[in-house]
Amino acid sequence: MSDLAKKQCVPCMGGVPPLQGPQIKDLLNKLGNDWVVVEDHHLEKEYLFDDFKQGLEFTNRVGELAEEQGHHPDIYLAWGKVRLTLWTHKIDGLTESDFIFAAKADEKR
Repeated sequence: MSDLAKKQCVPCMGGVPPLQGPQIKDLLNKLGNDWVVVEDHHLEKEYLFDDFKQGLEFTNRVGELAEEQGHHPDIYLAWGKVRLTLWTHKIDGLTESDFIFAAKADEKR
């Protein structure tokens, strides 16, 4: 279990600036596992599966995690793949919780 995955997502109440540059790079390095930061705004990763059923089962596990953590990704499900997109909507950018959720999602794979 990664250090990020051991943490809990913290609800954002707004009023805090989104992470930028070096902060994002540091957390991305801790996260690893093929996650990509898009325009310093959101995290994205595509998971590949052998069939639709495996992707759907993963989607359901991520959905349960989202409810448990109170942090909800955008989920795209297609045959053989699932793409997760994460950002904190309240501040329209990234927070540490986005990276925490990403690490926890990797463990659901």
